[in-house]
Amino acid sequence: MTGEPPRAPTTGHPPRDDADAPLVVLCTAPGPEEAGALARGLVDTRLAACVQIVPNVRSIYRFEGVVHDEPEAQLVIKTRRGRYAALEAWLVEHHPYAVPELLALPVERGLEAYVSWLCAET
Repeated sequence: MTGEPPRAPTTGHPPRDDADAPLVVLCTAPGPEEAGALARGLVDTRLAACVQIVPNVRSIYRFEGVVHDEPEAQLVIKTRRGRYAALEAWLVEHHPYAVPELLALPVERGLEAYVSWLCAET
């Protein structure tokens, strides 16, 4: 024994560096209706395999020198790296905000069957 805690068994899909690497993209919208329209557009155009909508989040942020405290809806977008540029362009064109929140987070691991489905749908 080396004194290190035992490692948990690794399962799921290993990290990828290619166009099929899964991404989770965060984006906010003014409310659930706008979020729903954006989500449907992303899935209809195959830019996202799935979009979850968290209808009631509170965002406190500074924009153009003014602090805002606003209710918003959070979109959790599942896509892959190879679709990100097109997804970003689509959201910039269709989003009601001048500067929408778009943060792409790499996925370290995922269930292989889910990642395969995500790739097939985008």
